[in-house]
Parts: sequence; structure tokens; C-alpha cells
Amino acid sequence: MADVKKIATRESYGNALAACGAKYPNLVVLDADLAGATKTGVFQKAFPDRHVDCGIAECNMTGIAAGLATCGKVPFISSFAMFAAGRNFEQVRNSIGYPHLNVKIGATHAGITVGEDGATHQCNEDIALMRTIPGMTVIVPSDDVEAQAAVEAAINFDGPVYLRFGRAAVPVINDGADYKFEIGKGTLLKEGKDVTIIATGTCVSGALEAAEKLAADGIDAEVINIHTIKPLDEELVLASAKKTGKVVTAEEHSVIGGLGSAVCDLLSEKQPTRVCKIGMNDVFGESGTAGGLLEKYGLDGKGIYEKVKGFVQE
Repeated sequence: MADVKKIATRESYGNALAACGAKYPNLVVLDADLAGATKTGVFQKAFPDRHVDCGIAECNMTGIAAGLATCGKVPFISSFAMFAAGRNFEQVRNSIGYPHLNVKIGATHAGITVGEDGATHQCNEDIALMRTIPGMTVIVPSDDVEAQAAVEAAINFDGPVYLRFGRAAVPVINDGADYKFEIGKGTLLKEGKDVTIIATGTCVSGALEAAEKLAADGIDAEVINIHTIKPLDEELVLASAKKTGKVVTAEEHSVIGGLGSAVCDLLSEKQPTRVCKIGMNDVFGESGTAGGLLEKYGLDGKGIYEKVKGFVQE
């Protein structure tokens, strides 16, 4: 993967906001004293009158955004996932979710790839939290191309949206001419017959790497990128599960309440299938490099390969 272009999706987030600024005059961006880290500073530089630094006050920021939404604006609130979804849960639920306001939540620095910031900042529970809010759309882009497309799609989507971005640079994998982003629709990246790997976010590139290794062992893996956790692309998941009979989910998030749980909820009801969930197994993260942590917790290509191979051979 050394020759593959890599960029952090938080960078993509800032670039997309800036690119959309002129096209959407009702777009406003709020940040909680983290514009340099969340990259909304790029938008701030281009459109200073439409960027509000709310200080270290995420809950207040959410209330301000809710008010702006009632006035016809399309506000994005930005902070680290631990604060945007964790500290902020009550305000997101009651001030955005309950009245179903058109507020977008740009949550950066999600998952263990926050790295050296350690367990307190490594939010592996945010997808689960946001999935439980009625009417909340949850999107986890896998690379730069997808992240930028997701931001513009969210602007044009009527209703609350949670977008999850990462700190670490990840490979660009969606640079094909035929790539198309649509909220609620997953992407079949590789067809296969022996097992389905359903991945999201940082684990998508790892799933593709794992599929190559599995092919060398005679295991034909199907790989699906699910960028929208809610609503889930039920048709794509069900069709693949029916074809392969075995499903593995991979996410940089707790195995409780995230992509794996969403897939299991669906399959248990409509297409009973054996499932192996790859993610953080009811543990907190720890301080370390992004790559080192992905390797330790089995969320890199090698880790996904080993777990899928073992599951298929059981």
C-alpha cells in the first residue's frame, strides 16, 4: 500500500466544506475551539462570516445549530467524536433528533486511530449512540473521495446526519470513474462466493487487502463497503449473505451497537446467517500509533485476513 495515495478523512471534511461554501450560501459551520484539528479552519478562512467558534462548549454549539436550522440554514457542528457524540448526546438527541432538525454533525478523530491521544479520546461507541436516535442518518466514509461526496450529500439531505471522520491518513480506494455515492446504498467492491466481508470506514481498505490474501489460500471473499450504517442497505447485505452463507463485519468501533450489530439485526430477522464481528471487543483502546493499534486489535488487513480465514475454516 506504500504507493497508494493516502489522506485523512478529517482533511477531506474540511476541504469539502470549503468547496461547498460558494455553492450553498445557506451552509454555516460551527466548531468547538478545534478548527485546526477538525479542519473546519479551511472553511473559516474562505468564509469567515459563516464560521462560528463556539469555544469548548459542544452542548451550547448544538443548541445554536438547532436554532440556525429553524431559520433555514444548513449548520454543521464539528468536534472530536468523543465530544460530538459522547459529551453531546443529550443535546443531539433532544435539540436535533427529537425535532428532526436539519443539522449535520461532523465528528472527527473517531476510533482507535486517534492513536497517541489514548483511550479517553478514542471513541469506539459513537456509531452505537447515534444509531439509537430516531431519524438520525449515520455515515462512515472509507476514504477521501467518499468523505467529500458524503459531505455534499449530507448538505442536500433533509434531516439530521452524523458523519464520522478519522485522524489518520487512509488509502484512497474510491477513485474509479464509475464511483457514485448515495446515502443508504452500499458498494460491492469485489464479488466472491465463499464469504462476505462487510466493512466500513478505515476497515474497508483492510478488507480489500484481506481478500487478496484469502484468494491466495483459495478462499473467494466478497467485499462490500457500507458507508451508511443507518439506513443500512438491506438489499445488498441480504443478497450477499444468501449467496455466500457466511458474513464477516469489520469496523473501527465496538462490536456492540455498530455495523456488526446492524447487520446481525437484519440477518437474524430476514436471512439467518452465521456472522463473525470484527471490531473492539468490549475493551477500551490505549495510547499508541494508529498503525500499531490497528495491528494489535486485529483491524488491519492482516488481522481481518486471519479472522476471516479462521471463520471460514471452522
